[in-house]
Amino acid sequence: MTYSDILSPQTRLYSLVYDITLILGGSLAVALLAQVAVPLPFTPVPITGQTLGVLLIGALLGRWRGTLAILAYLTEGISGLPVFAGGLAGPAVLAGPTGGYLIGFVFSAYLVGWLAEEGWDRKPVTTFIMMGTGTALILITGAIFLTLFVPGNQVISMGIIPFIPGALVKIGLAVVLLPTGWKLLGDRNER
Repeated sequence: MTYSDILSPQTRLYSLVYDITLILGGSLAVALLAQVAVPLPFTPVPITGQTLGVLLIGALLGRWRGTLAILAYLTEGISGLPVFAGGLAGPAVLAGPTGGYLIGFVFSAYLVGWLAEEGWDRKPVTTFIMMGTGTALILITGAIFLTLFVPGNQVISMGIIPFIPGALVKIGLAVVLLPTGWKLLGDRNER
Protein backbone atom coordinates (compact mmCIF):
# COMPACT_ATOMS: atom_id res chain seq x y z
CA MET A 1 0.00 0.00 0.00
CA THR A 2 1.24 3.47 -0.89
CA TYR A 3 0.00 6.91 0.08
CA SER A 4 -2.09 7.11 -3.09
CA ASP A 5 -3.88 3.86 -2.23
CA ILE A 6 -5.33 5.36 0.94
CA LEU A 7 -7.77 7.62 -0.90
CA SER A 8 -8.35 5.41 -3.93
CA PRO A 9 -12.07 5.32 -4.81
CA GLN A 10 -13.82 1.98 -4.93
CA THR A 11 -15.93 2.58 -8.05
CA ARG A 12 -14.33 1.82 -11.40
CA LEU A 13 -15.03 5.19 -13.06
CA TYR A 14 -13.85 7.27 -10.12
CA SER A 15 -10.83 5.02 -9.75
CA LEU A 16 -9.83 5.64 -13.38
CA VAL A 17 -10.25 9.41 -12.98
CA TYR A 18 -8.27 9.25 -9.74
CA ASP A 19 -5.43 7.30 -11.38
CA ILE A 20 -5.26 9.67 -14.38
CA THR A 21 -5.24 12.68 -12.06
CA LEU A 22 -2.40 11.23 -9.98
CA ILE A 23 -0.38 10.29 -13.07
CA LEU A 24 -0.73 13.71 -14.68
CA GLY A 25 -0.15 15.43 -11.33
CA GLY A 26 3.01 13.37 -10.85
CA SER A 27 4.30 14.30 -14.29
CA LEU A 28 3.59 17.97 -13.54
CA ALA A 29 5.45 17.75 -10.22
CA VAL A 30 8.54 16.34 -11.96
CA ALA A 31 8.26 19.01 -14.69
CA LEU A 32 8.17 21.77 -12.06
CA LEU A 33 11.11 20.30 -10.15
CA ALA A 34 13.04 20.04 -13.43
CA GLN A 35 13.01 23.82 -13.60
CA VAL A 36 15.14 23.88 -10.45
CA ALA A 37 18.32 23.41 -12.47
CA VAL A 38 21.87 24.45 -11.76
CA PRO A 39 24.25 24.09 -14.73
CA LEU A 40 27.74 22.90 -13.90
CA PRO A 41 30.57 24.29 -16.05
CA PHE A 42 32.48 20.99 -16.25
CA THR A 43 29.65 18.65 -17.28
CA PRO A 44 26.71 18.73 -19.71
CA VAL A 45 24.47 17.38 -16.93
CA PRO A 46 22.90 19.97 -14.58
CA ILE A 47 21.93 19.47 -10.96
CA THR A 48 18.12 19.41 -10.85
CA GLY A 49 15.18 18.76 -8.57
CA GLN A 50 13.90 16.09 -10.96
CA THR A 51 15.39 13.17 -9.08
CA LEU A 52 13.62 14.16 -5.88
CA GLY A 53 10.38 14.31 -7.85
CA VAL A 54 10.96 10.93 -9.48
CA LEU A 55 11.78 9.24 -6.18
CA LEU A 56 8.85 10.76 -4.32
CA ILE A 57 6.41 10.09 -7.15
CA GLY A 58 7.49 6.45 -7.20
CA ALA A 59 7.12 6.16 -3.43
CA LEU A 60 3.82 8.03 -3.21
CA LEU A 61 2.09 6.57 -6.25
CA GLY A 62 3.53 3.07 -6.37
CA ARG A 63 5.22 1.23 -9.21
CA TRP A 64 2.52 1.45 -11.90
CA ARG A 65 1.15 4.93 -11.34
CA GLY A 66 4.66 6.25 -10.62
CA THR A 67 6.11 4.70 -13.77
CA LEU A 68 3.20 5.98 -15.85
CA ALA A 69 3.70 9.47 -14.39
CA ILE A 70 7.35 9.44 -15.49
CA LEU A 71 6.43 8.08 -18.92
CA ALA A 72 3.84 10.88 -19.22
CA TYR A 73 6.53 13.40 -18.24
CA LEU A 74 8.91 12.06 -20.90
CA THR A 75 6.14 12.04 -23.50
CA GLU A 76 5.28 15.64 -22.68
CA GLY A 77 8.92 16.66 -23.10
CA ILE A 78 9.50 14.69 -26.29
CA SER A 79 6.34 16.15 -27.82
CA GLY A 80 7.61 19.70 -27.34
CA LEU A 81 6.37 20.87 -23.96
CA PRO A 82 9.22 22.67 -22.13
CA VAL A 83 9.25 20.29 -19.15
CA PHE A 84 12.86 19.11 -19.17
CA ALA A 85 15.57 20.83 -17.12
CA GLY A 86 15.94 24.48 -17.98
CA GLY A 87 12.72 24.49 -20.02
CA LEU A 88 14.14 22.28 -22.76
CA ALA A 89 11.93 20.09 -24.93
CA GLY A 90 11.99 17.73 -27.86
CA PRO A 91 13.41 14.32 -28.71
CA ALA A 92 16.95 15.73 -28.98
CA VAL A 93 17.03 16.07 -25.18
CA LEU A 94 16.35 12.36 -24.78
CA ALA A 95 19.05 11.60 -27.36
CA GLY A 96 21.52 13.99 -25.71
CA PRO A 97 23.89 13.73 -22.73
CA THR A 98 21.08 13.77 -20.16
CA GLY A 99 19.00 11.13 -21.97
CA GLY A 100 20.29 8.25 -19.87
CA TYR A 101 19.24 9.97 -16.67
CA LEU A 102 15.77 10.57 -18.11
CA ILE A 103 15.49 6.91 -19.08
CA GLY A 104 16.77 5.94 -15.64
CA PHE A 105 13.85 7.87 -14.14
CA VAL A 106 11.45 5.25 -15.50
CA PHE A 107 13.32 2.33 -13.94
CA SER A 108 13.84 4.20 -10.68
CA ALA A 109 10.16 5.14 -10.32
CA TYR A 110 9.20 1.50 -10.86
CA LEU A 111 11.76 0.16 -8.37
CA VAL A 112 11.03 2.76 -5.68
CA GLY A 113 7.29 2.33 -6.21
CA TRP A 114 7.53 -1.43 -5.85
CA LEU A 115 9.64 -1.15 -2.69
CA ALA A 116 7.18 1.39 -1.25
CA GLU A 117 4.32 -1.01 -1.96
CA GLU A 118 6.27 -3.57 0.06
CA GLY A 119 6.47 -1.13 2.99
CA TRP A 120 10.06 0.11 2.60
CA ASP A 121 8.90 3.72 3.06
CA ARG A 122 7.70 3.11 6.64
CA LYS A 123 11.02 3.18 8.47
CA PRO A 124 14.00 5.55 8.05
CA VAL A 125 16.61 2.83 7.39
CA THR A 126 14.61 1.07 4.68
CA THR A 127 13.54 4.40 3.20
CA PHE A 128 17.21 5.36 2.95
CA ILE A 129 18.03 2.08 1.19
CA MET A 130 15.01 2.42 -1.13
CA MET A 131 15.82 5.99 -2.12
CA GLY A 132 19.55 5.32 -2.35
CA THR A 133 18.95 2.38 -4.67
CA GLY A 134 16.58 4.46 -6.82
CA THR A 135 19.15 7.25 -7.02
CA ALA A 136 21.96 4.84 -7.88
CA LEU A 137 19.84 3.40 -10.69
CA ILE A 138 19.36 6.88 -12.17
CA LEU A 139 23.04 7.78 -11.86
CA ILE A 140 24.31 4.51 -13.31
CA THR A 141 21.88 4.58 -16.24
CA GLY A 142 22.77 8.20 -16.87
CA ALA A 143 26.51 7.58 -16.67
CA ILE A 144 26.34 4.63 -19.07
CA PHE A 145 24.57 6.80 -21.65
CA LEU A 146 26.90 9.72 -20.93
CA THR A 147 29.82 7.63 -22.21
CA LEU A 148 28.54 8.43 -25.71
CA PHE A 149 29.25 12.13 -25.12
CA VAL A 150 32.28 12.42 -22.84
CA PRO A 151 35.57 10.51 -22.58
CA GLY A 152 35.13 7.25 -20.67
CA ASN A 153 37.72 8.19 -18.05
CA GLN A 154 35.68 11.30 -17.16
CA VAL A 155 32.24 9.74 -16.85
CA ILE A 156 32.42 9.19 -13.09
CA SER A 157 33.75 12.70 -12.42
CA MET A 158 31.22 14.32 -14.78
CA GLY A 159 28.19 12.08 -14.40
CA ILE A 160 28.12 10.67 -10.87
CA ILE A 161 30.36 12.38 -8.28
CA PRO A 162 28.96 15.93 -8.68
CA PHE A 163 25.47 14.65 -7.93
CA ILE A 164 26.16 12.66 -4.77
CA PRO A 165 25.94 15.56 -2.25
CA GLY A 166 22.58 16.70 -3.64
CA ALA A 167 21.37 13.11 -3.79
CA LEU A 168 22.17 12.68 -0.10
CA VAL A 169 20.16 15.80 0.74
CA LYS A 170 17.19 14.55 -1.33
CA ILE A 171 17.39 11.09 0.22
CA GLY A 172 17.60 12.65 3.69
CA LEU A 173 14.48 14.68 2.99
CA ALA A 174 12.62 11.54 1.91
CA VAL A 175 13.87 9.66 4.99
CA VAL A 176 12.25 12.30 7.15
CA LEU A 177 9.05 12.84 5.15
CA LEU A 178 7.89 9.36 4.18
CA PRO A 179 8.08 7.50 7.52
CA THR A 180 6.76 10.58 9.34
CA GLY A 181 3.79 10.72 6.97
CA TRP A 182 2.95 7.09 7.72
CA LYS A 183 3.15 7.77 11.45
CA LEU A 184 0.76 10.70 11.05
CA LEU A 185 -1.62 8.49 9.09
CA GLY A 186 -1.50 5.85 11.80
CA ASP A 187 0.77 3.58 9.72
CA ARG A 188 -2.17 1.94 7.97
CA ASN A 189 -1.65 -1.58 6.82
CA GLU A 190 1.65 -1.75 8.72
CA ARG A 191 4.15 -4.31 7.46
